[in-house]
Amino acid sequence: MTTLTYDPARTTPEEQPRGARGPRLGGPAWLVWRQHRAAFWTLIALTALCVLVMVYLRGQMTDYLDSTPHKSGSLPPDFEGYIDRLSSFGGYLGYVPLLTGVLLGAPLVAGDLETGTAKLVTSQSVSRLRWLTMKLAMPAALIALSTAVLAAVFDWWWSPIKGRGETLEWTSGMFFDVTWVMPVAYALLTFAVGAAAGMLLRRTLVSMVVTLGIVVAIQVVWDRFRLSLGNIQSVSTDNGVGPDATLPELPAGAVQQGQGTYFLTDSGARLDWTTCLDTIDNDRAHTACLESQHVIGRSMDYLPLSQMHTMQWLGAGIMLALTAAVVTFIMLWGRKRLL
Repeated sequence: MTTLTYDPARTTPEEQPRGARGPRLGGPAWLVWRQHRAAFWTLIALTALCVLVMVYLRGQMTDYLDSTPHKSGSLPPDFEGYIDRLSSFGGYLGYVPLLTGVLLGAPLVAGDLETGTAKLVTSQSVSRLRWLTMKLAMPAALIALSTAVLAAVFDWWWSPIKGRGETLEWTSGMFFDVTWVMPVAYALLTFAVGAAAGMLLRRTLVSMVVTLGIVVAIQVVWDRFRLSLGNIQSVSTDNGVGPDATLPELPAGAVQQGQGTYFLTDSGARLDWTTCLDTIDNDRAHTACLESQHVIGRSMDYLPLSQMHTMQWLGAGIMLALTAAVVTFIMLWGRKRLL
């Protein structure tokens, strides 16, 4: 059974027992740090380790870029290994919101409710609202700082080749979700969801499992919704549709959208790729069929790289608004029904 030989809300750091003294904090702040210091130090250590690895791998990549001749705006030959490392690391960072929600958010309140620590603390001089505020604020601040550092370093690693490789689609989660402001907002949302699940379910293991399911559902919805934040643009040609006709050329860093290349008519209408599909094996018949449909060229939809940060701000704003709603619910529910 947990017992307190002094009141952490009223005891100053100088008056705390020597063996229990950590950072010079007092009251609920000291208690929250003391309870979760292992998780906090683990998060700090993993962040530092990831930063060191990314700095090392970026150094290798830039050394190869500097030592290997290549055309401006393109990547040197045999560069696939460096692209794979970058993409793989981005994929690993994509698990941060999941781990944040399951391992930090879900046990945060559920553990104290399950062991009775919450009742013990709030029965002394600490109000429920004050305890919940510090319980959420300290981990959230550390999560925001860690994810911001990881996002900045990963973006710095990616920056020398951003927009230069056809396989580096910035709209994919391994780049879009782990750079700029997105990972901070995403991790805070999953953390808040996990904390809310723990408060309602009051059992650590059950809360972790439920949080896992909710975070996966959020990921599925987000993957479908992400691209709708952008303003799709089009590029077209009007040089005919014969065998020698050229295809539209996308700007550097642009990501193609839609069904692929459309057929453009003289009226400005667009026909999909199935038009005249039955004559595709005969170039002359296929060209004649398309001309009968008044096709004069091709058109292609894309998202330019210049929209990336705007889309990320919009996505982060939505996630932060949801986070604020979840935190408000936690405060209102916890103030009256926590124990």
